[in-house]
This record gives sequence, C-alpha cells and structure tokens, in this order.
Amino acid sequence: MAETNALRTGDESSPPADDAAALAALGYTSEYKREMSLWGNFALGFTYLSPVVGVYTLFGFALATGGPPMIWSLVIAGVGQLLVSLVYGEIVSQFPVSGGIYPWARRLWGRRWAWMAGWVYALALLATIASVSYGAGPFVALILGFAPGTTSTVLCALAVILIATLLNLGGTRVMTSAAIFGFAAELAGAVVVGIWLLTTHREHGLGVVLHTFGAGSSGSYTSAFLASGLVGLYLYYGFEACGDVAEEVSDPTRRIPKSMRMTIYVGGAAATFVAVALLLAVPDFGAVISGKDADPVYTVLRGAFGDIGTRIVLCVVLISFLSCALSLQAAGSRLLQSYARDRMIFGSTYLARFSPARHVPPYALAVTAILPALVILGSTISANALTRIVSFAALGIYIGFQMVVLAALRARLRGWRPSGAFRLGAWGLPVNIAALVYGVAAAVNMAWPRTPDAAWYDNYLVIISAALVIGLGLVYLFVAKPDRRSEAPAGDAIPS
Repeated sequence: MAETNALRTGDESSPPADDAAALAALGYTSEYKREMSLWGNFALGFTYLSPVVGVYTLFGFALATGGPPMIWSLVIAGVGQLLVSLVYGEIVSQFPVSGGIYPWARRLWGRRWAWMAGWVYALALLATIASVSYGAGPFVALILGFAPGTTSTVLCALAVILIATLLNLGGTRVMTSAAIFGFAAELAGAVVVGIWLLTTHREHGLGVVLHTFGAGSSGSYTSAFLASGLVGLYLYYGFEACGDVAEEVSDPTRRIPKSMRMTIYVGGAAATFVAVALLLAVPDFGAVISGKDADPVYTVLRGAFGDIGTRIVLCVVLISFLSCALSLQAAGSRLLQSYARDRMIFGSTYLARFSPARHVPPYALAVTAILPALVILGSTISANALTRIVSFAALGIYIGFQMVVLAALRARLRGWRPSGAFRLGAWGLPVNIAALVYGVAAAVNMAWPRTPDAAWYDNYLVIISAALVIGLGLVYLFVAKPDRRSEAPAGDAIPS
C-alpha cells in the first residue's frame, strides 16, 4: 500500500524548500540546526526501535509462553504499527514541528488534548529510558564474566545514561553520527548472528512455527499466544522519534515520512530474521516452555559461538542498548522543549533554553537523564519500585500513539484533508480507522491482567500505573491550567 501512486507524492531528488519559512508559516522559529540527513533520521528511529534489544530481552519469555508460533506476533505487530506510521507520515508532512506527539495532537485537536497526550508520552519515555538502561546491566555482567547483582546493574545503567547524555549534548551532528554507528553495529550483528545460526546451528525446520510444543496447554492457547505477543508490541515503536526531531532534518515533509516507513521495514525485517534464526537454533523447546532453560538466547549463543564469540555478540547487544537510550533521550528532550516553547509545562523558562554552541536544549536533556537515574537508584531501595514504574512504559507509549491516531480520525471526519508532501489519498480514512483498531487492541492486550495468583495490585499493575499517570495529568491540567498560557496555533488542521 505504501508504494501506490497515491503515496508517491513529491520528488525525493528535488531540492528542499525553504524549511525555515515553512516552519515560520506554522508559527515557529527554531534554534535547532538542520544537520540530520535522511539516513541519520532513519538511524535514530531504528536505534529507538532497536530490534536486537527487543528480541534479546523478550525472546525467552515469548517462547516459554506461546511456543514457536509466537513468531507470528512480530508480523502482526509490524503490520499494525506500519498503519500507525502511515498516519503519522501524513501528519508530520503537514506539521514538521519538533516534539512529535504533542504538537501533532495540538494541531489536530487542541491544547488540552495535546497536553494530555504529551504528558502520558513523556512519562512513558522517561520510564523507558530507565528500563532500557537498567536492562543493559546483565549483559555487561555476562561480558565480564560475573554474576549480575543490583549494585552492578544500577552502576551500569547509570553509566549508559551518562554516556547517552554526553553524546546528545554534543549536538545534532554528534547524536546523528552515534545513531548511525549504533544502527550499523546492530544491523550487522543481527545479520551475522542470524546467518551463522541458520547455516551452522539450525536444529529445526520452518514447520515448527505452526506447532506449540505444549505451550499454553494449561488453558486457552489463544490467551497464551496473546501473552507471548507482547514481544511484538514492545518491539515496534520508535519510528515516531523520526518526527520528534523534525526541525533538525532538511526537507522534513518528504524525508521524515519515508524514514518512518524505513524504520518499520528494516527494523521489522531485522527483528524477524534474528528471531527466526534463534528459534530454529533452540535445541529443546520443551526445556524452555517448562522453565528448565530460563535463558534460551544465551543457551543458543553459547552453543553456537563459544565463550569468546558470545561475548563479542553481547558487546554488539550492549551497543544496541546504548544507542537505544541515546535515541530515547533525543526524542524525550525534544518533546519537553516543544512543551516549554509553548509555555505548557512547569519549568518552561529553563526547558525551552538552547545551548548557543550546540543548538540542543540542555535542561530538557538533563531531565531525561536525571529522572530515569532517580528511578534506577530507587531500585536499590525496592526492587519492586522499578518494576512498578516501568510497567507503565510501553502502555503509555501506545496510549500516546492512539491519542494522536484518534485525533487524526476526528479531524478527518470534521473536514481535515492532509496537505503535506506525503498523502494517503483515498486510503487515508480506512488506514486511520485500521490503525486505531489495532492500537486499541494492542493496548488492551498489554494491560490485560495475567497473574491471578498474585496480589490484586500486582495483577492489575499496568492498569493501575496508567490510571495513576492519567489521573495526575488531569489534576495538573485542570488545576494549573497550562493550556491557557499558550497562544501558539492549535486545532487549525480542521477547516474553520
């Protein structure tokens, strides 16, 4: 669908229009430097999506829960998120403003809706930075050959945040170069590992993807498959980061929609390829499903590459964690600066400021480092504290996604006709509806309580976390009334 004539609008080889004048027409001037190329923009989205981080982190859980058919969840989630990225492509093509979800929701619906969408998404991003950084710790332990503990994991996580922050403070060019390096390392690692496993350590044929091997036998297999499908849901976001840095990309109305789609195509292909390779190399599915083999990824890598080779592969995985944190910070800081520029959040005076030398918002970047670091430090007091905070992360991102998708659908039904260089044409309405249906279903699947034997507050932890974040946001919105402080354009996508 993305290759139809209706979508091939504009000449990708033509020189960009006056981006500054186009931004001024939308009501803004920018202190960012347009130093990010199409490939840099794509690399940012790819490393945020990070197929290696997603697959290596959740492969074992998904396989133990749903057996080999869990691989189909990657396909389902990929198609669903492609629909969302097409909707986003139309929006960013018309409104190439930094900050992503917040300014898009603002132009499509209005100030209050935008404030809530940005609030939910911002807190989800901060929690995700903490989660990704914390997840790097066990890989460092495996590389260095010691048993991971809370202290070592926390120190590694803080180191990841520090390095990512320093790279982001280097400016757009440094951040872009780091993202491209991370993309190249991650993609090369996925391809090399996948080819090696498929050619030298394949234990099964492709037919295993149709057999459960006893997974879900204690209840409904549909329930087991939906639970295992979390691997796909957690994997396929990151493409929106391409639009978060819209004011740092030349010719953004054409390039950003393209880089969003590229993120889904290439990231999804890489994730599926390495997941299939790992799946076919697992020696004993029964051991994984029973819990006897708790870490099938390490088991496969150790058997295929030996001790030294496995450590080299894990070094690539560690680079993926670092580049993912880097991209998350870049997206989060641009969102906060976008809020602050419109005077829509406390601390706006500082969060809106730019470094005159680096052309980045240093205070907004500091927030994306300090708050996740505090969350991580909280794990030294209570291991459950970190779990409770980051449990909201992925659901919050999906809620933020769908608030924009819903805003786009509402705007269409009220007369909005996308006018950017990228347009879906007659496909716009059905794609928008399908994207919303997928996103709501995905969010429900993530929030569904699946641990009836646990305490009720643990079983409903994701729902409780989301309700708490939304509730606090509503209280702030209606008490502090941040939407009344801004005179920036809002709701102007819909014809008056």
